[in-house]
Amino acid sequence: MTNLSKLYPVLLTLALSAVGGGIATLLGLPASWMVGGVLAVMAGAMAGLPIAMPDRLRDVAFLLIGMSMGASVAPDSLRLIASWPVTIAALALELVLIIALTGWMLARFFKLDTGTAYLSSFPGHLSFVMGIASAGVGNARQIVIIQVIRILMLTICVPIGTLFLPIDHFAPPVATEFLNLWQLLALAAACVAIGLIFMRLKIPAGFVLGAMAAATAAKLGGLYTEAMPAPLVLVTFVLTGALIGSRFAGISRREILTAAKGGVIATAMTVGIVTLVAWVASLIVDMPYGQIWLGLAPGALEGMGALGIALGYDTAFIAAHHVIRLLLLSFAIPTVVVLIRRRGLATIARQG
Repeated sequence: MTNLSKLYPVLLTLALSAVGGGIATLLGLPASWMVGGVLAVMAGAMAGLPIAMPDRLRDVAFLLIGMSMGASVAPDSLRLIASWPVTIAALALELVLIIALTGWMLARFFKLDTGTAYLSSFPGHLSFVMGIASAGVGNARQIVIIQVIRILMLTICVPIGTLFLPIDHFAPPVATEFLNLWQLLALAAACVAIGLIFMRLKIPAGFVLGAMAAATAAKLGGLYTEAMPAPLVLVTFVLTGALIGSRFAGISRREILTAAKGGVIATAMTVGIVTLVAWVASLIVDMPYGQIWLGLAPGALEGMGALGIALGYDTAFIAAHHVIRLLLLSFAIPTVVVLIRRRGLATIARQG
């Protein structure tokens, strides 16, 4: 009975994600299995249902996302790397704008303390941000709500936006050959091994990136050309929807409402900055605007990577830019925290 009570929230979370994905598919939404899953699980969490995504199941989701992204890498990815410096420069510029402007807005108009405002403005590295918040910088609960709202809005709004905005998206190539069971097991074993190495090296999003690195290297090295089986890709999307939606578990409706307005406005500002910077970059490089947008988007790697697969973009480009974003944030976050603390000490000294 005890085991069943522990299993029930997990099964409920997966069922909600699958049902939500099915409904979104019937409605014809892009990336429907993931978007519908996110909305359904989030609604369940907000309604007080027991939502759970155990670490082991989360790792399975990360593994499948990494494998799917690697298997979806465009064959000419290496040739296109020459155009990446422009988009990497655009990425660095947008990070400065996002952190400076949204942090200032949250402090100025929503009266958040400086630590909470700027830690809420960082577009990514949530675990690092929350570690700093737990050490006494900012309000951890408000920060996590604003950050989760950012991830949720990006995951939902990007595919829906493709229905109304002039953003190119392409149907993923129609596969005729698929990996067989033994190929899948061998690829999964390699992805797990490299993922564990990446985690041991403390590389951001290590398990996803390690799995993708193994799958990408094997594909570009000619070890396989087949695609992931369609049912496994569907399972990947359902698990991703459950993973993102489950981040609302344990957060009360009152807490959501308190921080929601600031979170929504901060996310809207972030999307505006990304949209403008991506548009400028698209004038310089010969690449689909939507692909550049997903590469520069300040969303979770697993969510943006899954959207890249669903919309037919080059996942190598998207993943590389998200890795670089996380590396840049690894330096930016401690720098900004030091500045915040110095400012706080200066204020105390003036008041003293």
